[in-house]
Amino acid sequence: MQNIYYEVGSLDKRCYEQFALSEDLLMEHAALALEKEITKTFDKNSSVLIVSGMGNNGADGIALARLLYKTYDVKLYIPFELKSPMAKLQLKRAQLLGVNLINELQECDIVVDSLFGSGLKRDLNEASQKIIETLNSYNSYKIACDIPTGIDFKGDISTLAFFADVTVTMGALKTSLFTDTAKDYVGEIVVANLGVQREVYETKTDLFLLEKEDLKLPLRDKKNAHKGTFGHLNVVIGSKKGAGVIAAKAAFGFGAGLVSVICHECVDLPYHIMQTHNLSENCTAIALGMGLGIYDEKEIENILQSKLPTIIDADLFYEDIIKIALQKEVVLTPHPKEFCALLNVCELADIKVKELQKNRFKYVEMFCKKYPKVVLLLKGANVLIAQNEKIFVNTFGSAVLSKGGSGDVLGGLVGSLLAQGYKPLDAAISASLAHAIAASNYKKNNYSLIPSDLVEEVKRL
Repeated sequence: MQNIYYEVGSLDKRCYEQFALSEDLLMEHAALALEKEITKTFDKNSSVLIVSGMGNNGADGIALARLLYKTYDVKLYIPFELKSPMAKLQLKRAQLLGVNLINELQECDIVVDSLFGSGLKRDLNEASQKIIETLNSYNSYKIACDIPTGIDFKGDISTLAFFADVTVTMGALKTSLFTDTAKDYVGEIVVANLGVQREVYETKTDLFLLEKEDLKLPLRDKKNAHKGTFGHLNVVIGSKKGAGVIAAKAAFGFGAGLVSVICHECVDLPYHIMQTHNLSENCTAIALGMGLGIYDEKEIENILQSKLPTIIDADLFYEDIIKIALQKEVVLTPHPKEFCALLNVCELADIKVKELQKNRFKYVEMFCKKYPKVVLLLKGANVLIAQNEKIFVNTFGSAVLSKGGSGDVLGGLVGSLLAQGYKPLDAAISASLAHAIAASNYKKNNYSLIPSDLVEEVKRL
């Protein structure tokens, strides 16, 4: 996994103060990283349009123009008066070399957006909006310097933003790159080395980007084993029975030795899934909430009071009864609307989904501070998995998963790992990665996934 930070200005400052690196030196490395991204993909003499803003992000772009000059057909466009001393210095260097400025935008093979960086704290003015609209209309390969213009320091977009094929972000990863809103704009993310290795530049953090290597599959390495060795998950089935059945099938396919559903009515189940009316004596984990609907409060209260590892989803996030489970290590898997309801039930915030999506990290931190034992998995384009002070970001999800039943599969995967003895945080991380990576491996049209397809892809991981 990789480190993520809310801001990197303090990391730059540390380079100046502790390692005697200058602002100029860090900027030169930023420009070199942009140059590398171009030279590895495009032949010499390709045309490059660099649009530079008035601050240090613009200065990075101007330095890039100098580095590419004579090897590529460089067109440098500076729409606003420069304010940053470094931007003025970089322009002086470029002009002494012979780099000429253009007076209007021109479509090129490559477009580099270095208008505004990750510190943007205001709406784009009309002139900036027109520039971004024009750049987005070009059939060019698009590179963003640090972050696509239009995405602010919180990762929100108030008007519009630059659509990048790749974002070369400076020094380290920032949370603003990993909001749901930003996902369609950032493209591939590359971290630029700024004069020291990332291990030196970066400091301790509680924010992390998950990678495929962080997936720990429940592969069986014991030869002397039986079905009970791999746990027994109980899935509570409610009035919308299909959701619980989907979860049970997913759990069995992800390694649980035994899976039983708790339901007082007859349920059509595969032969390998059992049915019971109460918690099984040898139950090792519980999955609860998927399609629960109308429920017997006393029965659910008893289940929530169990000391067994538990995954909770869906309907219970709207009910006060959820509070019973929040004092133990339980995994919660809400989507944004459900998380807003949960925040309200817990008297933490009364907000709408739009407000949550603008401040996902903030509200996840707020919830986990109050309930440090709980593992929260907030669904979205980028999944946030958190416990206590640590937050992990899973970016592998896609629109393939935007189908009914996908969340029930996830609940079953988490429950399966809990039943097999994974710690709650580890179960949430590996289940989330398996869920998203399996969906990305789906080969048919991306609108056609059904829950059974997803379970089959999980089996192939």
